[in-house]
Amino acid sequence: MSAGLRDAVLAVNAGSSSLKFGVYERSGPALWTGLFEGLEPGGAPRWRLDREPVHDLVVPAGSGSFDAALAELLSLLAASGLRLAAVAHRIVHGGRRCTAPCPLDDELLAYLHTLEPLAPLHQPHNLEGVEAIRAALPGLPQIACFDTAFHATMPAVERRLPLPRALHEQGLRRYGFHGLSYDYVSRTLAAATPRAAGRLLMAHLGNGASLCGAVGGRSMASSMGLSAVDGLMMGTRSGALDPGVLLYLWRAGWSLEQVESLLYRESGLKGVSGISADMRTLRASTEPAAAEAIELFTHRVLRESGAIIAAIGGLDVIAFAGGIGEHDARLRADVAAGLAFTGLKLDAAANLAATGDVLMPVHAADSTVEAWIVPTDEGRVAADAAFAHLDAG
Repeated sequence: MSAGLRDAVLAVNAGSSSLKFGVYERSGPALWTGLFEGLEPGGAPRWRLDREPVHDLVVPAGSGSFDAALAELLSLLAASGLRLAAVAHRIVHGGRRCTAPCPLDDELLAYLHTLEPLAPLHQPHNLEGVEAIRAALPGLPQIACFDTAFHATMPAVERRLPLPRALHEQGLRRYGFHGLSYDYVSRTLAAATPRAAGRLLMAHLGNGASLCGAVGGRSMASSMGLSAVDGLMMGTRSGALDPGVLLYLWRAGWSLEQVESLLYRESGLKGVSGISADMRTLRASTEPAAAEAIELFTHRVLRESGAIIAAIGGLDVIAFAGGIGEHDARLRADVAAGLAFTGLKLDAAANLAATGDVLMPVHAADSTVEAWIVPTDEGRVAADAAFAHLDAG
């Protein structure tokens, strides 16, 4: 590389049909972000940068869609005037072993593959992305950043499942997820309001949804547990279910694969509405089933919020993040109304005016609980981890 180029970190999140990315310098928001999608077999590959128009992705004969996306991304980087110093990978599950970001090598990858049954929608694809990028950029530092790591501070009673000790010792415990988002939200609020050092409820609400209760910036409770299907109802995931439902289905002849698909791909907003997993589509619909799905989603947020608030001993601040949390004013208003017993009161005008694009308080002047919208940036957290690794030598 030529002298004088600015160092940057590429933060990536590889999924089953997509590759999300952001390019970061040592401070500030992403220089640019982008998304490759339609990468599944038979898909329509396309890509875009930030909010620019969508481009079709040309896949050369003999090449896969993901490889073509990676080649296009590296071409963009090569023309950017930046020196790529490291790649930071979002990995959903780190298990008991990975409680902080760490360099990726063959031995760590082998361990992370053993965790695939705990996050079947994410982990296999995260790791496929790691392997492809390691092969394309040999010798470049690759840093794994885990969604479970932020929750390593949860007390033992929060981590424990009521199962036999032998299963607990095998790693069957509550881990929590969306940790990169919660790390960003908690540190951003710590710089914005002194009350964030108290009892903070963070709501990451999107296609994947969860809650986290933190005290002093440290995770104390999470709505998600062993897997990323626990807790809140989500776009296509069921959230917490009576285990008897699974026993019923198995006795009725359902296979393991059918049940897994039901829990991860066919339930949640999509399953209840029968229309869509997208909250925007459901808000626009006049179908009673759409309203029912929204009502259930809101109820589950309130139900789980009560549990988290009890676990952290009260509430000083609530933060909304994720696609729904940042952009759905009605959802925020309904949640605030349901939590009015805590002293929370929204400023209705501020809540409606919020675009979700900037950090913004939306609580009323006489609210005893602060409410904030925090546009989350998981890539910033991952990039910071990569720069810290580079600085440590």
